[in-house]
Amino acid sequence: MRSDMREIEKLPSGIPGFDLISYGGFPKNRTTFVSGTVGSGKTIFGAQFLVEGIMRGEGGVFVTFEERPEDIRRNLASLGWDVATWEAEGKWAFVDASPSTEKTIISGDYDLGTLLSRIEHAVSKINARRITMDSIGALEAQFDSPKRVRQEMQRIINAIKKMKILGIITAERMGDYSELADSDMKEFVADNVVILRNVLEEEKRRRTVEILKLRGTNHQKGEFPFSIIPHEGIVILPLSAIELTQKSSDVRITSGNNELDKLSNGGFFRDSIILVSGASGTGKTLITTQFIAGGISKGERALLFAFEESKDQLFRNAKGWGSDFEQAEKDGRLRVVCRYPESGTLEDHMIRIKKIVDEFKPTRVGVDSLSALERISTAISYRAFIFSLASLIKAKQITGLFTITTSTLTGGGSITEGRFSTLSDAIILLRYVEVNGEVRRGLAILKMRGSDHDKNINEFTIDAKGMHIGKPFRNISGILAGKTSRLGEQTIE
Repeated sequence: MRSDMREIEKLPSGIPGFDLISYGGFPKNRTTFVSGTVGSGKTIFGAQFLVEGIMRGEGGVFVTFEERPEDIRRNLASLGWDVATWEAEGKWAFVDASPSTEKTIISGDYDLGTLLSRIEHAVSKINARRITMDSIGALEAQFDSPKRVRQEMQRIINAIKKMKILGIITAERMGDYSELADSDMKEFVADNVVILRNVLEEEKRRRTVEILKLRGTNHQKGEFPFSIIPHEGIVILPLSAIELTQKSSDVRITSGNNELDKLSNGGFFRDSIILVSGASGTGKTLITTQFIAGGISKGERALLFAFEESKDQLFRNAKGWGSDFEQAEKDGRLRVVCRYPESGTLEDHMIRIKKIVDEFKPTRVGVDSLSALERISTAISYRAFIFSLASLIKAKQITGLFTITTSTLTGGGSITEGRFSTLSDAIILLRYVEVNGEVRRGLAILKMRGSDHDKNINEFTIDAKGMHIGKPFRNISGILAGKTSRLGEQTIE
């Protein structure tokens, strides 16, 4: 193979999720422009790039054109990054080119020579392997023509390439989705461009990252949500990291209800995602409780995320149905996490779920309910959350049970149900059924991938011992649509 045909080597960024969407990180010895609007996270991205390098034994230089080093130290300390200690250890160095620095008061025909010399000295002094320049817009404003801007941007890029280090240069964008002006040459000059966005959608903010280009290499296309987490920094959720390569299991596990196990031909498959859909009060939380209790009774570790009820409520209800969740948690077989949806963004919740799953290593996970999370999200962010959650559960071969609430008491579809149904291996529908002026409950297994199952809509009751599934409804139609009628009679709406 000719030398000019070799694949460009990439070096890991260390930023969670970025190396997945970039297929390995940043191209070696090249500079990346990270652009975005105010509040999109550019400075944090650039700083985290250095922090992750330090964790790998690579020193970093931070060139600041706007904020003073002491302000940056203070801001990054809130993320748990002790920059002052790294400076004392010779792992981090600042080059202060902020307006408050007398040396960098720019007037007339400014030349970058002096600044580049200071940067080269800092890189050499700590043997840096990474550099961040934040933000180039303050320097760019000193040049009087687009041609000069392009020349000086290219000069900076060439200088970084000559030092054989990875570089990030942050820059401002006028709008999250604005077109580049002819005078804005930064992204045309750069080999690599990453765009950070902080878009307001339906009165909610949503942060995303997009790799616009990595010249000469491949990368994933489109926007990916991210969040900024204390002591972690930027964490990217790569939606398209879902791969259809997970292993399948023939092992059956109990649903926690013997009658439901019979209807599902022996229980759920170990790697199943089960969706339980129903109106408020139909028994979704009870099915979730029995599912969790069924795992605990078999010596499994179970994890329950609740977004509508407190832990005390869940423990009280479980005890009323014969399950001692409080003791199971003390024994280390159960962990219950209760959060109001408004306590964070969907990205925050997803990152927390992943972290707890990784730490606790459950074999079963219940989420009650997904519908509660819809009210804090946009359609796009909710879709990303659903796919990320399904990807996590599938990748770890965990049995997951998730509940959703339908919009009407008698049934009908829901937004969540439509988005999640194709990812689910099993769907259980719970419905209210009106028979002769009396309200009853019905259960149907609508889908069970890879297995036969009961096709009837069975009546069930709930008492102090839990759910009891009885005989199928006969001579009644329209239950799933919420328009019941006896066969041969007019439909009642």
